[in-house]
Amino acid sequence: MNQNSDKQQRNKTWLKAIFLFYLFAFLPLNASAQIRFGYFSYEQVFRNMPQYSIMQRNMDNLEAQYDAEMKRAEDEFNSKYEDFLLHRSTYAEPIKQKRQAELQALMEKNIAFKKEANRLLEAARRDAEMPLKQMIAEALATIGQQGGYAFILNTDNNAVPFIDPALGEDITQQLKQRLEQNQSVQP
Repeated sequence: MNQNSDKQQRNKTWLKAIFLFYLFAFLPLNASAQIRFGYFSYEQVFRNMPQYSIMQRNMDNLEAQYDAEMKRAEDEFNSKYEDFLLHRSTYAEPIKQKRQAELQALMEKNIAFKKEANRLLEAARRDAEMPLKQMIAEALATIGQQGGYAFILNTDNNAVPFIDPALGEDITQQLKQRLEQNQSVQP
């Protein structure tokens, strides 16, 4: 999963680099027209949203529930394994094999649950983040249209290592304020 995420991040960064190359390669062709653009830190805005702390608290609670269940299952396995080790010399061979098979099945079941829990947590995080990301996208569209920007760049992950402040405008604070205003308007 982490390797997949790293690959996706590299692909996104590469696509941004290609986009910026073409954008700035063709910018001199239209030098007479003043192109305005904005830039901001997505992570800074996202983590600053009031809804983010609520979402994070809910995710922490959900993760704690899964952790508690995994701990309970692990304790159950350890208890049965210790009991098996303590009494294995007294068991007849068929009983010993049965207990070993039970332990193996329990271990496999716990591993499967852990994988499923991780998958469910990732899905829950994506689902919880979706409305927040939608709010950012809508606010960006409004700011972009009202500000007359040709485009707005996300400066996270060093995707844009240099921006001339004379040509672009940092809209991070403006975006934070818009999202706060939108929050106070909603019930």
